[in-house]
Amino acid sequence: MKAAGRYIALDVGAKRTGLAVTDVLAMVASPVSACPTHELMDRLAELIGEEACAGLVVGDPKQLDGGASDNSALVGRIIGRLKEQFKEIPVFLQDERFTSKMAVQAMIEAGVPRQKRREKERIDSMSAAIILQSFLDKKKSS
Repeated sequence: MKAAGRYIALDVGAKRTGLAVTDVLAMVASPVSACPTHELMDRLAELIGEEACAGLVVGDPKQLDGGASDNSALVGRIIGRLKEQFKEIPVFLQDERFTSKMAVQAMIEAGVPRQKRREKERIDSMSAAIILQSFLDKKKSS
């Protein structure tokens, strides 16, 4: 049986975390916002309180060779906190390599002005949407 609700994705960074959500059918990912990482749990509680959540998808920061990156320890700590605070919601990892570059490219193709493309919050939330869409595409094909 398929879990009901939207998926929420996180592109975790030391300063900010980008957030994205799916539509109610969990078919399309859309960027939501970015928030300071130290405020992440409160922001997630708000999002989860608005509508049922089928799962949390966290970007897995890997090196090109697949090994752990500088951000891996932080992401591991965040995952621990997610599992502790949101026990009933499954947490999934999704490879996030190249998502920032893909986010900038997607904004260029969408005609987003250069000044707005430089906004880190916009890049982070777009990266979260790419992570989430990759997760959804992988789920559909399996």
